[in-house]
Amino acid sequence: MQPRTTKEFFDTLPQRLDVDAAEGVAAVYQFDLSGPQGGQYILSIKDRVCQVQEGVHPGPDVTLALSGEDCVGILAGRLDGMQVAMTGRLQISGDLTLAIQLKSLFPTVR
Repeated sequence: MQPRTTKEFFDTLPQRLDVDAAEGVAAVYQFDLSGPQGGQYILSIKDRVCQVQEGVHPGPDVTLALSGEDCVGILAGRLDGMQVAMTGRLQISGDLTLAIQLKSLFPTVR
């Protein structure tokens, strides 16, 4: 079943983590999503386990601010994250390397 909302999409991420790609990764991603599919989500990866919760983390390693629709589009492979960033629709603060690595952690998300 294809997720219909941003929340449903984020809820699918823990079981879609590529545990081999997550080897040695300890990171907290903060997603600040705007628009009708907006919300705030914390994606934590540690010890090859992914956890997702709603809310704001006090000290994330990287924060991604964009629309909920663009976020799902990037993670699902329908939009190119670099192009979205270059057009100003995606703001990244914190560790840019972790932001770039995100797609490789979830290669089956389509």
